[in-house]
Amino acid sequence: MKYILAFESSCDDTSVAVLDTDYKVYANLISSQPQHLAFGGVLPELASRLHIKNIMQLCGLALMKAELTLGDIDAIAVSINPGLIGSLIVGLSFAKSLAWALGKPLLTVNHLLSHIFANYIDHPHLEAPFLALVVSGGHTELVHFTTETAFDVVGKTLDDAAGETFDKAAKLMGLGFPGGPILDRLSRDGDPEFFRFPRALPKKMISISAIAALKQRSAPI
Repeated sequence: MKYILAFESSCDDTSVAVLDTDYKVYANLISSQPQHLAFGGVLPELASRLHIKNIMQLCGLALMKAELTLGDIDAIAVSINPGLIGSLIVGLSFAKSLAWALGKPLLTVNHLLSHIFANYIDHPHLEAPFLALVVSGGHTELVHFTTETAFDVVGKTLDDAAGETFDKAAKLMGLGFPGGPILDRLSRDGDPEFFRFPRALPKKMISISAIAALKQRSAPI
């Protein structure tokens, strides 16, 4: 069993966790950034600066909660993509510096994959093949794993992902930010039959009849 000190800074939350190679979590601390509420969305430059302000203190608190020291850590992990470039650079730079100073391995992680593999925390005996649904900020995907290291993205949103759609809809209606919790609360008293949404298409398609209608509409009078 090995101890891993992990950092996540892909958007507006600074997260530090301590876990072991058996997926046991000893500490998982998150510093949110309410300063973005005034802008109605995440301001990338502000997010980067707040990560710089918070990451060192959060690291110390995570180790304290886990009752471990830096000398007990066997490896450093950090998310490197996708996300806000400035925010990712803060986490990566801090993790690289720490790994170099301690002489420990640096593990770089795609944070969409970490969403999927987080399932092993509650389901340690999960085995491939399996189908995973990822709903993370600007990314909504269905991913088919044939083994633990071989996978294919079998479906994803064509434009905005679920999280972005909630935020934008809430902003248009003047409900506030972030929009997900607000719309979720309001939807509980909504009418599910009020509007019948069309079935989503697996890829961008346009029917023959639609093409004919467009040609007729654009034809000269």
